[in-house]
Amino acid sequence: MASESAWLAETAFIDHGHPAVGEFVARALDDLSPSGPTEVAVGLFEQVRDSIRYDPYRCSRSPGEYRASHIALSQSNWCVPKSVLLCAAARSQGIPARLGFADVRNHLTTERLQAAMGTDVFMWHGYAEVLLDGRWFKLSTAFNIELCERFGVGVLHFDGTDDALMHPFDTSGRRHMEYLRDHGSFDDLPLDRILADFDRHYPGFLERVDAHDPGFSAD
Repeated sequence: MASESAWLAETAFIDHGHPAVGEFVARALDDLSPSGPTEVAVGLFEQVRDSIRYDPYRCSRSPGEYRASHIALSQSNWCVPKSVLLCAAARSQGIPARLGFADVRNHLTTERLQAAMGTDVFMWHGYAEVLLDGRWFKLSTAFNIELCERFGVGVLHFDGTDDALMHPFDTSGRRHMEYLRDHGSFDDLPLDRILADFDRHYPGFLERVDAHDPGFSAD
């Protein structure tokens, strides 16, 4: 069992002492007057969710692109880096945080992305976990508000009372996200394991998106 010190520690990926992370956090809390850790966590969650547009084609092999300090400067990214950033932002404010992962089936994935991956199963879908008042909350920041509105998917909200995980159905009642397998919680990013599974299950995908496909928004 990890100690609280591990959930607050700075790591190679969760480099929350970097000025870029500090500036991101300052922007998130600029218009708020949080009265405690829960209000801080809500503000950080919303900033990561909406200030960085979801883009699954940003997947990379480069470890540097998974550092919170790098992610904080990005305009678009995917679930794993966004979760790393939220984890780092929370730790920077003294809120214990870690990373969680699950395999999910996205019943509403686009035809182009499914063709690129060869499946509608997304392995190692990432989310952040924060410890508030003795309870761990699971927070998925993957989909920004604009993307949700465009695809008819409910926006994930967090108010400190329940998890914010992907909805099983969209706003029209169609099946959306199905959680298949829980990989558990991690104090740091298990990047080697994630990339190894991607290579096994999505052969050639990382190479196909290495140059980044900016056309996701046109799907």
